[in-house]
Formats: sequence, structure tokens, C-alpha cells
Amino acid sequence: MSEDKPAENVDSPPVEVNAIPNGKGHEGGEEVPTLAKTPPAEDCGNACKETVANSAQSASPHRTENADPNLPESQEFLSGADDKKTTRFTDFEGKTSFGMSVFNLGNAIMGSGILGLAYAMANTGVVLFLVLLTVVAVLSSYSIHLLLKSSGIVGIRAYEQLGYRAFGTPGKMAAGIAITLQNIGAMSSYLYIVKYEFPLVIQAFLKVDKPAGEWYLNGNYLVIIVSIAVILPLALMKQLGYLGYTSGFSLSCMVFFLVSVIYKKFNIPCPFVDFAFNSTASEMNVSAIDSGGEIDPSCIPKMANLNSQTAYTIPILAFAFVCHPEVLPIYTELRNPNKKKMQHVANISIAVMYIMYFLAALFGYLTFYGEVEAELLHTYSRIDPYDNLILCVRVAVLTAVTLTVPIVLFPVRRAIQQMMFPNKTFNWPRHIAIAFSLLTFINLLVIFAPNILGIFGVIGATSAPCLIFIFPAIFYIRIVPKEEEPLRSVPKILAACFAGIGFLFMIMSLSFIIMDWTSGTSKASSENIGLGD
Repeated sequence: MSEDKPAENVDSPPVEVNAIPNGKGHEGGEEVPTLAKTPPAEDCGNACKETVANSAQSASPHRTENADPNLPESQEFLSGADDKKTTRFTDFEGKTSFGMSVFNLGNAIMGSGILGLAYAMANTGVVLFLVLLTVVAVLSSYSIHLLLKSSGIVGIRAYEQLGYRAFGTPGKMAAGIAITLQNIGAMSSYLYIVKYEFPLVIQAFLKVDKPAGEWYLNGNYLVIIVSIAVILPLALMKQLGYLGYTSGFSLSCMVFFLVSVIYKKFNIPCPFVDFAFNSTASEMNVSAIDSGGEIDPSCIPKMANLNSQTAYTIPILAFAFVCHPEVLPIYTELRNPNKKKMQHVANISIAVMYIMYFLAALFGYLTFYGEVEAELLHTYSRIDPYDNLILCVRVAVLTAVTLTVPIVLFPVRRAIQQMMFPNKTFNWPRHIAIAFSLLTFINLLVIFAPNILGIFGVIGATSAPCLIFIFPAIFYIRIVPKEEEPLRSVPKILAACFAGIGFLFMIMSLSFIIMDWTSGTSKASSENIGLGD
């Protein structure tokens, strides 16, 4: 079986590794693999040639004993004979355009993390936040480069299968568990926003000041309805490329959110007045400049700021740029794929998200300064919960995060397939059952989750460093042949340093968060941002 011998593909002589791009023995019907796999061919003459020709014929429709062309979770083979310079996946013909691929990857990057960035800036300062955001964005692009180069050498498009090729079953399980935890955390945060914001939107539409327990204002019911009516049908799509249009619409909703945040900066006075006091303060002239002509200290932005909440900043930023489980599937479904083209897709997606992240954080922070909360939209509702623009923004954010959930669910289902059903062909009942089970579990998690900041902090501090820093680096070091790049070569030294940064990143973030929790000063625990009913 092709998936049962990872060590051969890593430790085998360089001739065989380079001659067989996918490292698969049963794909040997192609020209280059035939040369590498036929040392006894001198004794069998034309009979062997005929056998090789028949095996090539059987491989051409891309059916193997472990893989089926209809199985999106395990399409991982490459052709090395038809195009020796350009690596191509033979089991799937990519049909997704460049633009749709950018939309899908951008949508995978963009999520509810943008709502917590203003809070992160308030606890780091403008300059320090910009430095951290830039560093994380550059490192994310570099880690995608490592993934693409590793996948090009062994011909694998699944993250967990790279782990299997590098370290066998432990590597596959580690990658699969990290992907599952990371993406479940992401989907939980998205659905938490649906749970918290959807009732407020309906309440504002109906002008209900004091809810009396109506079921349609219960976030738990609404998140279940959205999951069944919207998310589940999209999650049942067979291929990720089909979601390009919904991804484009989701990103347009977040652009509307950004434009609204910028607009509101120039329409909300500082210091702002809570809605509860608006009736008594309506005749007051609220201004950042007091009667003495001095600017209110609370309305002065901080360029650098360190406090106990700074510990959450790096995990939130790392979580905001995680898209690595989706990179290889999107790469495979890209039309006329090659590493340079996919890297270009990744760089554009990261650059666009980087700009949107910084602008949203900056103008959100400059609107509320130290009063900004962990969930930005909740801060706006303190001013006027019936503001028409903010109401539209809530609808846009709800739409965006809802349409992002199916994108994030695909890699989790793939990881479960690879861990539990590695040799099974595509099966609709199983495909549906995994999606339904995941959404059921995530809905239960959302109903009982402590708060959105805890989700960002803990998940971002553990699985995000693994997926961004550690795994791409160690897989690269293990998979790239020593004959091509010795262990002391510059690329592998950089990859080793990259993995080290990831470990330091994880330890530091977890230590700060644990210290913050145990000290009892955590803003996340003292300021419940709307969990519960």
C-alpha cells in the first residue's frame, strides 16, 4: 500500500526520490519511475515492457488501490513524466481560476479575528502592533513557501500527508490533530459571533428594548438554525473550488465592515457616551478637548503599551493569519498550478488581509482608545444599539463569518478522513456524516464556550504556531533530500530557526496566558463579552 511506507520515501537513495516525484511505488508506470524501478528488467525483455505499458494504462485514469478520483480528501499524486519541469497533480484537473483561488485563501485567512485586532492594538500600541503584524505576515508567507516546496518534492497536497511522509503515522496524527483543533477553534469563534450578534440584529429590527425570552432572540436557537440552513449545505460540497463565489461575497462584506469602521471614527466623539446616558447627555457638548484647551488623556493614542493583556496579542495575530491547512487543497484545484503561481496567490491574499487588518485595528482603536472591547462590534452597541449603519455592519459580518465556516470545515473533514479512514474511497454517507457531526460538536462548544478571547488566545497559542512555524519547517527539513540541500545549508538552517521561533512563540504565549489567568487580572475573565443568555 502506498500510504504504509513513509520511511522509504524519506530515507531512500536520492536517485529514487528525485526520479519519482510522488514517492509512490505503484505509480511507476511513467517513464522516469520505470527507469528507477526496473533493475531486473534486463532479464525479462519485452514481457516487462508490456507489463509496464499496461500499468501505465491503468494509472492514466488515476485509479489506485488506495485512491479514487472522486475522493477529494486523498488526491495526492503527481505526474513526473508528462511535465518534468512543472509539478502537476494527476488525479484532479484544477479548474479554479487565479481570482477565485485568491478569494478562497483570503476568506480562509479573514475571519472573526479582525474583530479582536483593535483590542490587541489597544494593549500593544500602534507601532508595536504594526511591527508584530508585519512580522507575522512575512513569516506566514515564508511558511507557505516551505509547504509548497515540500509538496512539490513528494507530490502531496494534504497537510497531514506531508506529516506522514516526513515522520510516518505520528507525523500524520500530529498534523491532523493540530488542524482539527485550530479549525474547530476558528469555526467556534465564527459561530459564537452568530450566536451573539444575530439576536441583537433581530432585536434592533423589531425595536425590542427588553426581550421577554422570545425564542427568535435566543442565540443558541439561532446558531443552530444558521448551521442547518446555510452552513451545512455549503459544507456538503464535494470540492473546495465551488465556494469561490461565496468567498468573494464574504470578503466584500468585510470590506464594507472596514469602510464603516473608518467612517465611524470621524462620527463618534471622544470620550464617547454610553447609550444608557445618551438621554441625559444629549445636551452636553462632548469633546476630547476640555474647557482648559487640553486634550483628554484618554483620547491620545499610545505608540507602545505593555500590560497583562499584551500576552493575548501575539496569539490573536497568529490565529488571524492561519490559512495553511487550506493552502494545498487550493493549490491542487488551481487551474494550471505551479509553485510560483500558488505562492503569488498566497502573497496577494496575505497582503490584502494585512492591509485590512491594520486599517480595521487602527480606526477601531482610534475610535474608542482604551475603552475598546475584545469584540469590536459590542463596543459600538454601547453607543447606539439601533444605529442603522452598525446594524448593516452586523449583518455583513454575520454573513462573512457564516460563509467562512464551510471553507474552514473542509480541512478538518480531510484530517478526520486521513486519520480514521486513510484507505477508504469517497463515500457520500460518510462525507455527510462527518460534516454533520462536526457542526453538531461545534454548536455544543459554542453554547458552552467561556468567551471569544479565550478561544483566540488558547487555540492561537498552541495549534497556530504548529501549523505556521513548526510543522512546515520540520517537514521541509525531513522531506527535502540531503543531497539537494544538506542539513547545514542555508535554507535548512533558516527552516530550523523558523521552527525554533515557533516553539518559543508557543511557550511564551501559553505562559503569559496562564499567568494572566492565575493572577486573576485577566480582562477576559472579568469582562464577559456576552456569553450566555
